[in-house]
Amino acid sequence: MSDQGCYSPSFKKPSDILRMRRKRARSEGVCAGSRNASSTPPTLAGVRPFSPGPLLKSQGRASGGVKRRNPFANIENTYNSPKKRAVSCTEDASECEKVALIAAPCEEERLEEHNARSGASFSDLLNNISTKQTGIQKKLSCSEEDSLFEEDLFEAEKTSPILKSPESPKIAVLPHPEICREYPADWSLKTRLLFTSPHSFSWAEHLKAQEEAQGLSLHCRAEYASLPQTIQDPRSCTELRCGFQQCLQYWQHPSLPWLTLFPRVGAERKFAGKNTPWAQDAILQQSLMSEWSVSLTSLYSLLKGRLCPYFYVCSYQFTVLFRAAGLSGAKGITALLSPTTRGLREAMRADGIEFSLPLLEEKRKNKENSSSHLNNSNQTDGDQPSSAVDKDKYEDDDDDDDDDDDGGISWLQDMGLQDKIKKPDAISIKLRKEHSEVRLDHRPESVVLVEGSNTFTLINFLINCKSLVAGSGSQAGLPPTLLAPTAFRGATLQMLKARSVNVKTQVRTGYQDVCSLEVTGPIMPHALHALTQLLKPSQKGGFSVSLYTHEPSAVLNVPVAKPSESDQQNDAAQCLDQSGLQQSTVQQLVEPSTLGKSALRQLHMRDYSYTWNS
Repeated sequence: MSDQGCYSPSFKKPSDILRMRRKRARSEGVCAGSRNASSTPPTLAGVRPFSPGPLLKSQGRASGGVKRRNPFANIENTYNSPKKRAVSCTEDASECEKVALIAAPCEEERLEEHNARSGASFSDLLNNISTKQTGIQKKLSCSEEDSLFEEDLFEAEKTSPILKSPESPKIAVLPHPEICREYPADWSLKTRLLFTSPHSFSWAEHLKAQEEAQGLSLHCRAEYASLPQTIQDPRSCTELRCGFQQCLQYWQHPSLPWLTLFPRVGAERKFAGKNTPWAQDAILQQSLMSEWSVSLTSLYSLLKGRLCPYFYVCSYQFTVLFRAAGLSGAKGITALLSPTTRGLREAMRADGIEFSLPLLEEKRKNKENSSSHLNNSNQTDGDQPSSAVDKDKYEDDDDDDDDDDDGGISWLQDMGLQDKIKKPDAISIKLRKEHSEVRLDHRPESVVLVEGSNTFTLINFLINCKSLVAGSGSQAGLPPTLLAPTAFRGATLQMLKARSVNVKTQVRTGYQDVCSLEVTGPIMPHALHALTQLLKPSQKGGFSVSLYTHEPSAVLNVPVAKPSESDQQNDAAQCLDQSGLQQSTVQQLVEPSTLGKSALRQLHMRDYSYTWNS
């Protein structure tokens, strides 16, 4: 065959080629295994990686060839899945720590040799070694839920320029969030509370007859049982269940079982179609108003003696909040009335009631402060006269309109045009002057503040005011609703409605059980605070609540005390010990209001610390 021209000396049979390929693959596999043995990550037995490669930790394979990637593999049956990676991380943590401890001296010796050659300081190199060991320990301490997050954080720390520089190896620590043990008092009335918590509210339902009786007795006697800081089994805690029953009690007048007497503003549809026998009976209406007047007088007497902390008068047009001396930072008795109209304010002035409009006065003070600041800045620039006149011109447009009276058209007579121009009549002049006051009607800015002895005059005004009761409509002849936390003459003991529901909500990883507790009714400030104090130990310091506010009463959170007067209320708060409220609730209600004309919408407790939205 050597004589033939087509013969090639490098010709090999197919069997020889296959033998050489197997030998080459076997030798490459042995070399690669010995070279990467120390750098191979901890793996699970019998688990194939997501990337192409041989079966991990496989035994008994005849050939060392590289197996192609499994097209049916997914993230759940590979080593890179979060579950299997967390398992392998916890199983091989001890082995990795041993490897790190063994490799640390070797790394130190290698860095010492490099230090001798390059002249770098040995302390900087030790800092680099400690940083690497800290990173390894961080990577090994990953949990099942946060494995992905910890690994990403570890990779970010390795690539961070702050950690690479030996001069600043420390990580900036975020400031610890401020712990708030109390939330501001909310004087608005709530129609519904929705509590949610990861812990069950089953302890709040199916109370025993003895527990209901004991809670009722504690409420009537104004006694409060002390609860432990943490409650392991709320269902077996009698004090907790009795305290919950006590928190739901309140007093109301009048009481008509077939009518829901709260809310009253904008509730005509709820009263439509109901049986109202007093609507066409004048004698019955007079009897209802007579009993109502006795109850209102009794409430004011209790308020004056600080035996009742506060009470509400809910009419079909407005709501009045009476507060005892010392509450919300005020020196004496205060009353807030909202919303009001120009006719109501004129009637109050006619009866000699002195009042103020706190939101309107605050707005005027802000304007005066801004104008004085602007004048001072203009004086320094030398342009004060002209700028001040221009500012007054733009700021007092309404006042200029009010100055149009009978003498305002005298300049027309000089021109001989008095006959051609129609002279405004007295009614038009009066309406123009009262335009700014009429604009406040039914707005939050129309809230009226009455203080001191004028509150007693306001009580007489409410008793004798004919417009306090609707003359027509579905609420015709029905007296306003009186709500109070303590008993008074003619009052009926009522109870808020509560029910607990367990639901499933969708979260990122699936569905989670969420327990909820719903409370409905006229919820006053003391009831809200008592419920949160009760749920703090029962829900282990973690719950959220959505508050549904009766909007006409949201403006009742306006401040009524000056900042200089708020520090003198310690003595006044001590006199409220017999008001029937818990001491912690009194301490909250004594603080000056900070919510302004807004109300609480969301309240959250995490690790016994409050956060809220208004």
